[in-house]
Amino acid sequence: QVQLVESGGGLVQAGGSLRLSCAASGRTFSRYVMGWFRQAPGKEREFVAAISWSAGSTSYADSVKGRFTISRDNAKNTVYLQMNSLKPEDTAVYSCAADYSDYVYQRTYEYDYWGQGTQVTVSS
Repeated sequence: QVQLVESGGGLVQAGGSLRLSCAASGRTFSRYVMGWFRQAPGKEREFVAAISWSAGSTSYADSVKGRFTISRDNAKNTVYLQMNSLKPEDTAVYSCAADYSDYVYQRTYEYDYWGQGTQVTVSS
């Protein structure tokens, strides 16, 4: 079992930055692929970024490439999402997800464990 707790969300002006964190429980965190997803009001949850357990592979949605960076610290059981040049359309609840795999999945059904999410609001 893995429990995930996100933090770092908040209100920021367009062009600003935020760093989200996702703290995971469990001794085998280093063997889980970690992903970030987001869901805006009235929209389906969408993929944002993912990172393999070794951090050797990453994947990003086209809408965030060049602006967001996913990273992980296996010693701290934590995955991060650095978000720069934020836009109002980035406003959403951001959730982290985990799966016992080394493949950088991009679909929600491929992840077994989910956090509760943290709200990110970008004002124009």
